[in-house]
Amino acid sequence: MFTKRARLWLGLIAAASLLSLASSCSKTPEEGGGSEPSGKAYTSKGDEGTISGKVSYAGTAPAPVKIQTDADPACSKASPNLTSEEWVVKDGKVANTFVYIKDGTLADGTKFGEIDGNTLPGAKKSAVVLDQNGCHYKPHVLGVMVNQDISITNSDPTNHNIHFMPKNSTDWNHSQLAGAGPMTYKVPKAEVLVQVKCDQHPWMKSYVGALKHPLFAVSGDDGSFTITGVPPGKYTVAAWHEGASGTPGTEQKMEVTVAAKGAATADFQFGASAALRGQPSSLPMLPALEVPMMGKP
Repeated sequence: MFTKRARLWLGLIAAASLLSLASSCSKTPEEGGGSEPSGKAYTSKGDEGTISGKVSYAGTAPAPVKIQTDADPACSKASPNLTSEEWVVKDGKVANTFVYIKDGTLADGTKFGEIDGNTLPGAKKSAVVLDQNGCHYKPHVLGVMVNQDISITNSDPTNHNIHFMPKNSTDWNHSQLAGAGPMTYKVPKAEVLVQVKCDQHPWMKSYVGALKHPLFAVSGDDGSFTITGVPPGKYTVAAWHEGASGTPGTEQKMEVTVAAKGAATADFQFGASAALRGQPSSLPMLPALEVPMMGKP
């Protein structure tokens, strides 16, 4: 028979074990170091198609604003004519728009959200580069898959402080000295989009779209984009743009159907005057106001 003291110690050990087990079982995927749960594996039939289009601006686009970089002589020397990048518009076409498949149904009836994105054609495994060059980020908008390596480089002769600010996971904030080697970061949870800034140079910012699948693209200087490897089906395609400085990003949506080996088109339009023609706009329409009439009961 156990003594009273022995029974007490055995009880304490058992309680500690149960607490440890409960703690390990309740960890989130990020805390446990794993990835988000995967879905149904996709088997390619070789009949995937594409979604392509152009992003345009309706009306006169806001003019870029010159950025004062005098606080850091290295920045002034590297980029004496640096301008804001909220709207990069050339010949009416909008760059830096993140376009992606938001939802949909494959031709065989499978819901797009149930597919394991890592099994889709073109699932990106190699690292992508986010460079600090001329005291601004290149590229300004970047797309990755969840837990894909982002290689952060510093091409400037000055120090930077890279600050990822995801809403769905914890901040990542690190200094990178001039001449230092690359650093690696992974966005642990899906988010459209994660803002990145430099705490030492407040004008520096970038956006990273992190998805569970590879079906996304970023519009180029001519406003064009192409999403490849799209299984036949009907989809909701979304286009995200950061909009004016200090405002939340704006997202538009469009329904498209991709036939087997087909090429679907999805054109998007931002700008205040787009709404006047009944087109999607980066500015929301205000509801009508009911004004009481004099003498009305």
